[in-house]
Amino acid sequence: MEMTVNGEPRVIATDAALDLIAEIKRDHPDILFHQSGGCCDGSSPMCYPANEFIVGDSDVKLGEIGGVPVYIGASQFEAWKHTQLIIDVVPGRGGMFSLDNGREKRFLTRSRLFGGGEACAVPDATDRRSGAQYSSR
Repeated sequence: MEMTVNGEPRVIATDAALDLIAEIKRDHPDILFHQSGGCCDGSSPMCYPANEFIVGDSDVKLGEIGGVPVYIGASQFEAWKHTQLIIDVVPGRGGMFSLDNGREKRFLTRSRLFGGGEACAVPDATDRRSGAQYSSR
């Protein structure tokens, strides 16, 4: 599975998300994301200590943001494979088991269809790995 579609990464992060990742990494240096499938914590991107989450055989690695791997379950990947996921931050409480909980801000997944079709309005986002700029404008 390619981590890009036509040269575009499958997952990117806004500057706010990258800042929150850096904050969390100060307390937990080795972390990962798993895109929740909608059970206890809705469909939030969940952030876990890497040694406390077992990546399953059917999980798909979408890529990395801020040096942190991002995974999604295979069945959910099938539904979202035509979209680029944009990890953002909004005010609020994080998922019950996610490391953003208790920080008064939480991760949120936004998306856009590959090929330029926007699924929602997306704030400017930078993929800091490549320096590429992404914008909904």
